[in-house]
Amino acid sequence: MRLVCVLDTNDPRAAADFWSAALGFEPVEDGHPVYRALRDPGGRWPDLLLQKVPEPRPGKNRMHLDLVVYDLAAEVDRVCALGARVLRPAYEEDGHLLAVMADPEGNEFCVVQRLDGTLGD
Repeated sequence: MRLVCVLDTNDPRAAADFWSAALGFEPVEDGHPVYRALRDPGGRWPDLLLQKVPEPRPGKNRMHLDLVVYDLAAEVDRVCALGARVLRPAYEEDGHLLAVMADPEGNEFCVVQRLDGTLGD
């Protein structure tokens, strides 16, 4: 079995540009007009499949990605420079600093820093 994460989007090409830069993933060119696949070059993480849908995101995501990092402020700045926006500024919860973000299309994700200084490996 192989796990693939799928994210609905109205513009797979633009979403692929953002998420490949945010995650350091490489696009997998297959010429399919409805999907854009992104793959971790190190092979550690599931692929991210961007699926074209006609409707806008209706509300809060039922599932989202967390980017767990050593430096929350630096990562928030980095993804904002790529086109993300802050929905909820950094706050502390259960031993973590969190910031709720949105990609350029409005899909929510979190940037998380563990206060114990690890990535939780």
